Amino acid sequence: MLAKMSVVDFLDETASNSPVPGGGSIAALSAAFSSALTQMVANLTIGKKGYEDIQKEMERAALDAGRLRGMFVEYIDKDSDAFNEVMKAFKLSKDTEENAELRKKAIQEATKIAALVPLEIAREAYKIMDIASLVVQNGNKNAVTDGAVATMLSRTAVLSALYNVKINLSSIKDKEFVEKISTEVHELERNVRLREEEILSKVVL
Repeated sequence: MLAKMSVVDFLDETASNSPVPGGGSIAALSAAFSSALTQMVANLTIGKKGYEDIQKEMERAALDAGRLRGMFVEYIDKDSDAFNEVMKAFKLSKDTEENAELRKKAIQEATKIAALVPLEIAREAYKIMDIASLVVQNGNKNAVTDGAVATMLSRTAVLSALYNVKINLSSIKDKEFVEKISTEVHELERNVRLREEEILSKVVL
């Protein structure tokens, strides 16, 4: 499992000539780091003098960020597995007309899943923004830049995942599917940039 590798081994595997882990898995990793930093700021606020009024908010933020972090760790492998299924479909036999048709269908179905997995990553990574906004505005001021980095990593995770969605959409023949997903992709791209700008404008140094 990719998620169980050491940091050094993971980087080595990413840098190798293997196509996985690729951009989708790295998007998930970015989101996991974003969640972890957000959780850290919340934990650095809990129990600290001067922040008594927001203890429950920060406790909830830490729990929510921790839940997302665990989810993104799973997505690191889930995205790579989806890509591997596409490659497996391409290796199916096409020696007869029937097999060739089955192969085409398998490729299309696998590619749809390979588009939906990073879309899920993008959707969930966008949710980090709400928690990051809370810790940036109300969390421990000594860790506000960590909240800012979490925000930027969340933006990166969303946009990176969406690039992986789009490259898979380019190979999908189902026009209705492509149109529906493309609409959501464009909305997420727009919203995450605006949300990042809004949150970072509140970072006071």
